[in-house]
Amino acid sequence: MTDLRAKSPAFAAAGQPQPPGELLTSHLENTLHAVLRVQERVGRIPGLPDAFWTWAALAALLHDTGKLPHGFQRMIGNTPQPPQIWGERHEVLSLGFVGLLLADRPARERRWIAAAVAGHHRPFTGGADARKLPVFTQYGTDNADEFTARFLPSDEAQLTRLMGWLHHTARASALPVDEKVPTADLSALTAKAHELLEELMDHWSQPTGFGQGDNDGLLAVLLLGAVTMADHLSSAHACLHQRHPLPADYRARLVERLTAKGHALRPQQEDAGNTHGHLLLRSWTASGKTEGSLLWARTQIDDLAARIGGIPRVFYVLPYLASINAMSDRLRLELGAPNGIGVAHSKAASYHLARSLTDGCSEDEDRADAAGKAHSRAEATKNFLELMRVGTPYQLLRGALAGPVHSSILMDSANSVFILDELHAFDARRLGMILAMMRLWARTGGRVAVLSATLPTALERLVTETLRPQPVKLVEARAGVSAPARHRIHTRPGHLTDAASINEIRSHLTDGRSVLVVANNVKDAVLLYEALAPLCTQLHGEDSAYLLHSRYRRMDRNTIETSILKRFKAGGPRRPGLLVGTQALEVSLNIDLDMCHTSAADLEAMLQRFGRANRVGALPAVPVVVHQPAYAPRRGGGRALWADGVYEETPTRLAWDILTQHEGEIVDERVTTAWLDQVYASDWGQQWHTNVKRHQQDFEDAFLTFQQPFDDRSALTERFDSQFDGTEAILSTDLKNYSAALEEASGHTKTGRLLADEYLIPMPQWAGALTRNEKTLKVRIIDGDYDPVLGLLAVRGLPQQTYRPGEVL
Repeated sequence: MTDLRAKSPAFAAAGQPQPPGELLTSHLENTLHAVLRVQERVGRIPGLPDAFWTWAALAALLHDTGKLPHGFQRMIGNTPQPPQIWGERHEVLSLGFVGLLLADRPARERRWIAAAVAGHHRPFTGGADARKLPVFTQYGTDNADEFTARFLPSDEAQLTRLMGWLHHTARASALPVDEKVPTADLSALTAKAHELLEELMDHWSQPTGFGQGDNDGLLAVLLLGAVTMADHLSSAHACLHQRHPLPADYRARLVERLTAKGHALRPQQEDAGNTHGHLLLRSWTASGKTEGSLLWARTQIDDLAARIGGIPRVFYVLPYLASINAMSDRLRLELGAPNGIGVAHSKAASYHLARSLTDGCSEDEDRADAAGKAHSRAEATKNFLELMRVGTPYQLLRGALAGPVHSSILMDSANSVFILDELHAFDARRLGMILAMMRLWARTGGRVAVLSATLPTALERLVTETLRPQPVKLVEARAGVSAPARHRIHTRPGHLTDAASINEIRSHLTDGRSVLVVANNVKDAVLLYEALAPLCTQLHGEDSAYLLHSRYRRMDRNTIETSILKRFKAGGPRRPGLLVGTQALEVSLNIDLDMCHTSAADLEAMLQRFGRANRVGALPAVPVVVHQPAYAPRRGGGRALWADGVYEETPTRLAWDILTQHEGEIVDERVTTAWLDQVYASDWGQQWHTNVKRHQQDFEDAFLTFQQPFDDRSALTERFDSQFDGTEAILSTDLKNYSAALEEASGHTKTGRLLADEYLIPMPQWAGALTRNEKTLKVRIIDGDYDPVLGLLAVRGLPQQTYRPGEVL
């Protein structure tokens, strides 16, 4: 058994001998152990058969046994001959081991195990557009002799030894294989594999699956997810975390910390922590929602662990990368868990690198090492190691794509705890998708909390309807508890960029205030910063004025965010200054300024902007000044009008009308829900509700029925990816530095790519036409005007393609 390998030879450092690939038996045993660790973490999943984890363990043990043939061993460089492509599917031959070792098991159990084994790399079925040749297409017309010939030559002595080892290993783990070791030659092995393959084709070529039950498709996806998750853990030699970063005594620690500062738990925090089941938490900004949600999550962890025997994961879900990064930092401090919280978004490695460099690793000789560690942290999250993760909903939504690549996401989310923050930030289509996924999480044992300072009744009802028949508890400040009087409303008919508006802001700076200015688009933000920053820096110093929007190189944005927090962090000393930005400021940095000037937008967005002024209520009610936006059509958007080219016209006008009715009044944050309800009670609100429900149903129908769980889903993957905007590019002037960064990690491609990615600038998806693709370096390039302080100012392309910053956030 020492000469069969599962993997190609490992990478060797320069001047070192090349280590051999991993032994096949080692990989199979590690995968079996990994699936048992997955079982310990996930526990019993509602609605699945009691034998589910037994099937998963057997599939894990047998999944790669078909790597026995000489053709596979030669392909991975484990024979004297030079490597060459084999062309066959090892997982199909693995079916023979399933058939022989489980001959006495019920046929239905054997088929489930066989499906997970045969499906762990390739789809079974698919149309002409399938990216990989489906298994049934490759082998579906073979007769028994043709099928056998594909897997010759193979060593029968090795087959005998492997069969004996598998039988012994299964029995040692109390897995229900037959009592005696099967005696089989290669013809018997291939005959059993062909027989089981034909059974799978009978059952999975059509949407009916093994029966008519609604759970069959989901059962198939979760079983496949358990096996592929274990396979990845085994290949990565990674260990799942066992100690939860949200400790059992979190409540006691929080109370002790608050008491030391002369505070106590707020009633809504107490109520959240005492809730068993789904939660809606509505409370004003800086009222302790995050701590309340953690108290709730700890209760759910204890509940679920007692019921299902696992270690529930906690997912804290936010809409924007900046808000995710900020929350990750906050939770690390709040929970004292610097390495226990994962970051789940597409730029997670960049986040870890930025934090490493910010913490003091700034010398050139340390950058490659920091990038390598950052990449490892991101890989840990991809392998589901951490028990608590902060990320976008899109990483979780990708579980709906199922198949060998994404089914592990669904497995890892079963019996988990989900905290969904700032749902108001999602448009109707994406909100519908999240609601559809929320229903699946609840179906697979999950608990869901939705929290917001701006939670309209319409959204509350949508969440409640989605999770029905399971109850949802609404928690908010108790009657008689007054919200802090933090803001006083003022409206201005002039645009935020008008001379009168700029002069008013200048007067506040002269008075020694810290002023938050939020524009609806990048162009206006840059204009305002250039008009206001000179006076601010003259009065209050070079480090007193900042601009932040979404069009910066990563390295520059990280520097700017660090400086902003140093100057304006909530709870820190109040210092005069200026912060100008776009939507990027609404839901990210934990900042607190003396007052706010903003362009009108939808009501949720404006309430979030207000919350960055007088955040902790240390001042009497401060002015929040709302300016009338300009309405204009978008490029290629027809006749519809948008506030400053960004926000829908109707909800913006509705919000403006409400605020003008309360001119000069102090905002009572207990009644802002009533304001939001006015907006959603309008014709626009009714249409919004219809659109959300339609998108929810569309997503469920297209992605979550799993009627053919082993079908090729590449078309669905493309459809899914097309729904999320955005691309990235580097400046042509950065090309040399980008190339040098790629080489900085001495041959470690992924580490070098991470260092190089610091030069990337986010772009809207439509702006991809302005880029050119540098195929050698695998990066898009733009010719543009850029400044480290002001960001991307323009992109030069064809006249009809020129990027204008006012068009996008």
